[in-house]
Amino acid sequence: MIQMLREFFITGGWVMYPLLLLSVLSITLILERVFYWFAPRRRSGTRRLVSYARLIDQGELSRAKAMSLDDRSPEGTLVRLTLSASSSPSEAIAFAYIEGIRPSIERFATILATIIAISPLLGILGTVTGIIESFDLLGEASTVSDPTVVAGGIAEALYTTAFGLTIALVTIYPHLHFRAKSEQTLSRLETLASMFSNDSSTTSNA
Repeated sequence: MIQMLREFFITGGWVMYPLLLLSVLSITLILERVFYWFAPRRRSGTRRLVSYARLIDQGELSRAKAMSLDDRSPEGTLVRLTLSASSSPSEAIAFAYIEGIRPSIERFATILATIIAISPLLGILGTVTGIIESFDLLGEASTVSDPTVVAGGIAEALYTTAFGLTIALVTIYPHLHFRAKSEQTLSRLETLASMFSNDSSTTSNA
């Protein structure tokens, strides 16, 4: 098995090296995002949003702050930062902190999207260069005694396309899943931030 993979890599030519780098990078970033989203202390969700929203709506800011101290989820981070920033938290402060939290939520999204886009292109590039080499060999008719040599070269050149497509396919589902979770989390944070406005207005009217 290892020998087959080694031959597959070698016959693909120089394009296999950047493709290998992209595959390792993709797997590393996906594992980091899996750890971020599914670690117990960081797990985000509607239930956590409702808990904080209920406390804020009832004016129990001290309980909400105490609850957020050991909460490393985006919701807990937003509540902790907002309540620590001011004795009378506002929607503007909360939304400012959302922008500070956003990079950690959307981390590596651009890189994963880039890997999905360029991996097939690199694969096609390897195929094109392999076909060019095969036709160069075919042009030197005196050195070609067996036409299957050229056909074999073209087949080997297609390995890079297969590798590039595989990288893109393996990366695209996690990327879409992480992007969906990012959008859902940011939507929950915005809902939570708007609760501070309601709380502030209620306090001022009282």
